[in-house]
Amino acid sequence: MNPELLRNSLEQIKDPQLDQSLKAARMFKGLQLDGDKLTIQITLPTPAYPDRSGLENKIVQQAKTLAPNLTDVKVEFDWVVKGKQSGGAIGLSVKNVIAVGSGKGGVGKSTVAACLAYGLKHFGAKVGLMDADIYGPSIPHMVGAQGQPLVAQRTNKDGSTIDRIQPVVAQGMPLMSIGFMVPEDQAVIWRGPMLTKLLQQFLKDTDWGDLDYLVIDLPPGTGDVALTLSQMLGLAGAVVVCTPQKVALLDAIKAINMFKKLESPVLGMVENMAGEAFGQGGATQKAKDMGVTSLATLEMTPAIRELADEGNIAELFAENHPAREPLLRMTEQIAIQIAKNLKGASTLPTLEIL
Repeated sequence: MNPELLRNSLEQIKDPQLDQSLKAARMFKGLQLDGDKLTIQITLPTPAYPDRSGLENKIVQQAKTLAPNLTDVKVEFDWVVKGKQSGGAIGLSVKNVIAVGSGKGGVGKSTVAACLAYGLKHFGAKVGLMDADIYGPSIPHMVGAQGQPLVAQRTNKDGSTIDRIQPVVAQGMPLMSIGFMVPEDQAVIWRGPMLTKLLQQFLKDTDWGDLDYLVIDLPPGTGDVALTLSQMLGLAGAVVVCTPQKVALLDAIKAINMFKKLESPVLGMVENMAGEAFGQGGATQKAKDMGVTSLATLEMTPAIRELADEGNIAELFAENHPAREPLLRMTEQIAIQIAKNLKGASTLPTLEIL
């Protein structure tokens, strides 16, 4: 078969995740036809692409249908994270900023945020994790990070210099949290303007580097922090964490409605701590009722709590860990929802903050 005709036909295969043709999704990179052997190159929009093998089988079957004489068909994948340059307006080189929030405390929001960040990193993405829960910072303890962020000079393109905060790095991931700046037993008693100033420092004045994803752990509720972030950033989306029982669902509804009013895309809901204590399915049904995606149901697993208490939450992604697969599936669903939302979305300009 003529390689160009083969290419034109394969480009029209509909990607099962994005519901677009491979050509429209800009996923078809090229092909090489060598006699009766065919190699097809596909570029995924995220390394956390769900069911890669399913897409591969679909492409191989279509190629063999179009050219029955082929004896060997291979699909080679690479990936380029797509994003709308969420922090471009304030000088961040971050493709996608993900806010993780909840209507109330105690639902495991920070645990989900940390697991999402390390899940994306596990797949190979460049990820940062920012703890914006000013009154209850728990991220440093969960990931076993200590020390204080340092300040270093950076040279701009015009030769001028600027002081930039260097995030603390834990297991290869840059982190920022007020927990690095105050003792664990000291309360943070601040009003709204001080919170806004700190968030600006965490975002505009911090040298995050080039990131595919920046995961932000929000404080519970619908207060100043979520409003400030929505004003400063073009969020790639928000994840709302909830436990299955009704009292938690009432507050989760408020969080979803808050993000909608702020015109921030709601990626979906994560039902956390499902099981005998809190029941199961309540958040999944509520997500359906509200027309948002149910991203995952995570069972109440002692191992997650234990590793978070030990400051070693990244170990949840170790080979054969029982919590690994559910967390990876959650990560995939969140990543692909971001990619879906980007269809037709415009990017924000990237500015250099001097």
